[in-house]
Amino acid sequence: MGYPKDLLSSRSIIKRGNFALIPPEGLVKNTVPGFEQCDITILASPRLGAKFVDYVVTMHEGGKNARGFGEAGVETFVYCMEGRVKASADEQSFSLQEGGYLYCPPGVKLYLENEQAEDTRLFLYKQKYTPLEGGALPWVVSGNVHELEAVDYDDMANVKLKDLLPTDLAFDMNFHILSFEPGGCHPFVETHYQEHGAIMLSGEGVYNLDNEWIPIKKGDYLYMGPYVPQATYAVGREPFAYLYSKDCNRDATL
Repeated sequence: MGYPKDLLSSRSIIKRGNFALIPPEGLVKNTVPGFEQCDITILASPRLGAKFVDYVVTMHEGGKNARGFGEAGVETFVYCMEGRVKASADEQSFSLQEGGYLYCPPGVKLYLENEQAEDTRLFLYKQKYTPLEGGALPWVVSGNVHELEAVDYDDMANVKLKDLLPTDLAFDMNFHILSFEPGGCHPFVETHYQEHGAIMLSGEGVYNLDNEWIPIKKGDYLYMGPYVPQATYAVGREPFAYLYSKDCNRDATL
């Protein structure tokens, strides 16, 4: 990268346990065993205050994880942002292109292999699964967001929501895509028990995080902790959309 061309600065905002904005500029590559020919960065993690771990992965030609990602008691998820990846789990294989995803239940390892000579970019997630007493376990789920129905968010036609995983109680979390037309916004400032990890897929917005209004755009990553006030306005000339996780279907523990 060479010598800096200006004063060192960053748009990053880190408030552990509360919220964080992590832009793509300044991301540092991590070495994660099992990933070959890959650039990988750990985003949210317990060190930040999250109970999950999020990553961005660039798989170069020949990039793969042949040893498997995940472990006993841990659920995983991968979303293809660009390119094409072969994702395998529980003796099932899926060719994921842009918008494609795969969820693996606890104990089922996720295997990844770049299917093209060009780079493939992925969003990757893992979390300890919270069992439901007497309930069924979740199952492998794959799909593509371009094939999912978009519904109006809180009766607003200019804000659309897609659920990527089943709403079955066996699942203790879900992934969603929320998309705002320019000028669209949340109906109110939310304050809730759940936490989010979110990667911006398109457009630009101004996000209220703990009553600080912060510009945000495609490629940025947000961590939003429990109870942090949050809402957004979409700005710019194209829809502002992001993929985010949300814990669900479980009571608070003592």
